[in-house]
Amino acid sequence: MQVRLLDFTTLDTQLLTTVLAWRNHSDIRRWMLSDDEISLENHLQFVESLKNRADKRYFLVQREGEAIGVIDFTDITQNSAEIGIYANPQMRGVGEALMNALLEYGFSTLGVTMLIASVFADNERAKHLYEKFDFTETNRTAYEKREMIRMELYQ
Repeated sequence: MQVRLLDFTTLDTQLLTTVLAWRNHSDIRRWMLSDDEISLENHLQFVESLKNRADKRYFLVQREGEAIGVIDFTDITQNSAEIGIYANPQMRGVGEALMNALLEYGFSTLGVTMLIASVFADNERAKHLYEKFDFTETNRTAYEKREMIRMELYQ
């Protein structure tokens, strides 16, 4: 199935509001570095700031015209990028499609050789998804009293 990546900076307010609702959903927010709810004003300012950043890219992922989730790339360098991923909280079974889109964009479009994921140790679903795609654990650290796992994948 073909997926389409829509850059956050090209989305209309309705789609940006949808993405924000997903990000603020309790099932998504609990796994973010900042679990605070984000205001629409702050979200729109953040998206506007992306227009002038070469080190960050955020995408709404559509499959067959349906919005299935978000993938992002931060700390983009010539060789590596940190990644993020979350599914539309109303959907199940879209993790593989999101991950395939993420890997394709990261390795083919960005041309990096390493992708880095940071995942809370108790986020079993995310950890399992990364392992399924051959990410390997490289480090564990504490983040605000929670254990964080760094996982890497090399092309």
